[in-house]
Amino acid sequence: MPDPRFPLHEEPCVPVQWTTQALITHPELPASLTLPDVLTRSHEIAALAVPDPPAYAALLRILYPLTARVTSLDEAGPGDWARRRLRILDDGALPQPHIEDYFARWGHRFRLFDPEGGRPWMQDPRLAHQCDPARSAGVNKLSMTRSSGNNHAWWTHTRDQAPDPLPATRAWLDMLTWHYYGAAGRGSAREVGGASSSTMKAGPLRTALSYHPEGSTLFETLLAGLVKPEAVVRRETDLCPWEWDELPDPDADPRPVTGPCSRLTAVSQHAVLLLPDPHDSSQVTDAFITWAYRTGRIPRTDPYLIWQVSQQGNIYPRPADASRGLWRDLDALLLAEAGGPAQPRRPPVFTTALEFGDALGMPLAVRALGFDQEGQAKDRQFVTSLTPPVLAHAETDDAGTAPATGRLRSLGEMYGRRLDRAVRRAHSLYSDNKKAKEAASWAERAAAVYWPRAQDEFWARFRELDRSGALLLEAGLDRAAARTAFLRLAEEAYATVTAPISHTPRGAKAVTQARIELYGGHRRPTR
Repeated sequence: MPDPRFPLHEEPCVPVQWTTQALITHPELPASLTLPDVLTRSHEIAALAVPDPPAYAALLRILYPLTARVTSLDEAGPGDWARRRLRILDDGALPQPHIEDYFARWGHRFRLFDPEGGRPWMQDPRLAHQCDPARSAGVNKLSMTRSSGNNHAWWTHTRDQAPDPLPATRAWLDMLTWHYYGAAGRGSAREVGGASSSTMKAGPLRTALSYHPEGSTLFETLLAGLVKPEAVVRRETDLCPWEWDELPDPDADPRPVTGPCSRLTAVSQHAVLLLPDPHDSSQVTDAFITWAYRTGRIPRTDPYLIWQVSQQGNIYPRPADASRGLWRDLDALLLAEAGGPAQPRRPPVFTTALEFGDALGMPLAVRALGFDQEGQAKDRQFVTSLTPPVLAHAETDDAGTAPATGRLRSLGEMYGRRLDRAVRRAHSLYSDNKKAKEAASWAERAAAVYWPRAQDEFWARFRELDRSGALLLEAGLDRAAARTAFLRLAEEAYATVTAPISHTPRGAKAVTQARIELYGGHRRPTR
């Protein structure tokens, strides 16, 4: 009989990918672990095995603070923070006694359900009385891979009238995804102080793509992903939601973020309550999803995002785009200030991650995780990518390869833009209709041909850059050869997309005239 409270610190709920060495030593290792065991055995784990990128990103934002707590890296002192982190790295594992002590103290707050009227983890039990039971959200809305209402189905076909229950091992990750990527708009109506409202604000990571330094084990990844706290941060006030003495007042402004732990965990604009099957607590049959705070908004200061400036001067995180390869963001990750009109800034976590990579003696990779979404409600596609070990080539470590990487990326981007203009102009000349929707279809097909091949070309040339520092200015980058290579890919993509019309006189003329866009277009005469 399962524990009706479903304690996350006792139930295997985190899917993991074991290292090769761990599997050789113990071939029958479990596919999932409890939260404490994930920390204890992180040095034997290669990575999390969470299939959905937004859930992966959300779970990392829980594991980072837990790692900081059990290592005492949640405060800047005593002593030098970076040196203390390196001592833990030298130990080869997170301190098991501290992990046991932490969950012995807070284990009662890690119950996914709490039928005794307590505090279910990352949930608000007051919703059971403040929301109308007849207007719950349902498990189809809770799971972002299911269709609900009039939305399209992704991988599963379900009906709101008869939804299939969600396993609790999956529902808790779906709940986390809502806390970080949840939609704005209408949710369950919540009545507080005699006033009812169903209007929700968007989650703090909605539309965003986050970037995480990654080592060869989860142990290295968690240490690399820690952000050094400011000197004024105190663990007694920089609290995670499950460490709060009381639930927040929904009529008041959100609690202020005071440090890295609260910045990662106490930023949800949503209140959620999972409802288990009354006869089987391993299944979730319903949920309430609504607003957490009637007024105010939690500032977006996440340290794993690339921050850039809009044309109106507003700072915003670089959005997730399922059609955009991670290599196109690489110079914004390697350069402290990549330049350009958007003025992108490297994720703050990379400042300390670069130092950690040096001490580790091997470069860190970058895992990108996100959700291509519309700002309000529409969800399009998950986004995930993992680079080779690249962070040894960041600006602070190698002043040659980072700018060369930016130039290489710029060449690939330039010919991608020229290709887009060329196929659109070819369609316009051929159809004599500049607003035809088919032009966008041509551009999409050209992009589908060009960008995957451009990505391969980028990584091939990136690997050839000089790492010794002897060729400081260009790091051995042959700009002329790189320009020719990307142009050739653009020409081949252009030929592929325009081939169906090239056999007619009208089409051949349009294709020939528009091809000049690949080379920069017509030059205006100077006076």
